[in-house]
Amino acid sequence: MKPFRTVGVIGKRREPHLPTLASLCLALRAQGCEVLVEDNAALAEAPAGRRVSRQELARSVELAIVVGGDGTLLDAGRSMAPAGVPLLGVNQGRLGFMADLLPEQIADSLAAVIRGEYETEERMVLSARIIRAGGDGSSADAMPRIAINDVVLRNQASIRMLEFESWMDEDFISLHRADGMIVCSPTGSTAYALSGGGPLMHPSLQAMALVPICPHTLSDRPIVVGGEQRVRLVVCGDETLPPTSLQAMMTIDGQIGESLATGDAVEITRGAAALRLIHPAGYSYFAILRNKLRWGRGQTVLER
Repeated sequence: MKPFRTVGVIGKRREPHLPTLASLCLALRAQGCEVLVEDNAALAEAPAGRRVSRQELARSVELAIVVGGDGTLLDAGRSMAPAGVPLLGVNQGRLGFMADLLPEQIADSLAAVIRGEYETEERMVLSARIIRAGGDGSSADAMPRIAINDVVLRNQASIRMLEFESWMDEDFISLHRADGMIVCSPTGSTAYALSGGGPLMHPSLQAMALVPICPHTLSDRPIVVGGEQRVRLVVCGDETLPPTSLQAMMTIDGQIGESLATGDAVEITRGAAALRLIHPAGYSYFAILRNKLRWGRGQTVLER
């Protein structure tokens, strides 16, 4: 693998973990790297690097290092994936499925990564757009938006269930009554979809999982479709309620939201660009699962 010479650093917007950012920037400078730090209002003191906008960082760096949890990495990934910039995560969050480098590993592991001793991985991302009822798909909402983990149709506030249709390409799947639907990438299969009973999907797959949220019919189960398919969720109306009472919305990675009305559709496809992740040498996806999900722990051996 080629070494890195121009490296961007992205911190959490509200709590940027200044000590870790500072030590990271100093370590990068010690490796002879040019360091660009995303401009952040929460950075009262600039670490050892030139402060630039997120857009300039995406245009200029060979590697972006994200300091935070998986949420911070998701936010950065939506910006870096279209530019083809790989991401390395320094975990300052709780779980860290994607940000797998610990702060205390910066000194040793970072030097190896900068030298070119690392593993690279490409993961499928999703592209979502809203097609408004009666529209031709040319509105501003119809512009594709990248999702790293998932696109969710959900009830915004009401305790009533939503009624909606699901389609794959031109093939009708079902009519659902549920609190919503999660459409996740393989990366997102360990996130919200997992808590909804969805399947774990290896990140090398090109696939999407459709996971109903608290469905009214117990037989309404998660399904997996190919990544080359087009999934469409269409919001249906409830004739017993006034139109203004519908509180459906689409969310992307749990960070971006958009309200939906009766007849609106959310269309999800595979994104044009892939998310590129950098891992220290020896990375194992299943080791991450064993550690984070506590597989094989607390088991007792039964004597025969």
